[in-house]
Amino acid sequence: MTAPSAPAEPPPPVRVEATPDGVALVTLDRPGRHNAVDLETAGALAAVWRRFRSADDIRAIVLTGAGRAAFCTGIDRSADVPQPSSPYSADDPLLGIGPKANDLWKPVVAAVEGMACGGAFYLLGECEFLVASEEATFFDPHTTYGMVSAYESVFMAQRMPYGEIARLSLMGTAERLGARRAYETGLVSELTPPGGAVAAARRAAAVLAAQPAGAVQGTVRALWASRQAALAQAVAHAPQLIALGSLPPERQAELFAGRSRDFRVR
Repeated sequence: MTAPSAPAEPPPPVRVEATPDGVALVTLDRPGRHNAVDLETAGALAAVWRRFRSADDIRAIVLTGAGRAAFCTGIDRSADVPQPSSPYSADDPLLGIGPKANDLWKPVVAAVEGMACGGAFYLLGECEFLVASEEATFFDPHTTYGMVSAYESVFMAQRMPYGEIARLSLMGTAERLGARRAYETGLVSELTPPGGAVAAARRAAAVLAAQPAGAVQGTVRALWASRQAALAQAVAHAPQLIALGSLPPERQAELFAGRSRDFRVR
């Protein structure tokens, strides 16, 4: 009698491919969930960034999402994130998913196809620059569902004009920032035809990887230092603002269940 075969293991939520030219492609590989980040994905991302610190053959990284529907839609709403009982403590699994949060100073280029929203901004805020498809859209649903957009808006305020990030954060799901407008305001550095973001980002990353590594990483660190003081002060206020201004989780869930699909692309 043949023994039953072991069930196939699910594919990892983060896929890594390296090329001979020193570029690694990191792909959020949960297209069925619009590449939303659950706890396993958060841990996998952190592990990838930390592994790259010691990988001297990797000198530049492209970050993208599987498929063309979404780059990333933030935290997976099905994820159970236990919280400490103390009102002075909060656990946010997205705070550790970016390269800078994991002490990686190799340049990271984001390749955005489709939607990038909410918690995706934790990742985009720690990339050096963004390449996006003409079909890409950016939006922040927090206010629509009774949540304070704190970390997301703080990260993106470092790379967008104040009026643009204020509008993006406050309009919720009613409006999406189109790729063309994102390019005009400097959020996106290069536009590509649909499906072309990864190839364009890889070309740029190959140039970065060909430069002397110490000079490139030192420049990345210098650029980040120019923003770090303001970022640290703003982020310090985020937990209190979220606790004070957000609706209870059950009320957030009600608003999410009754969400409208109507929105305007700007």
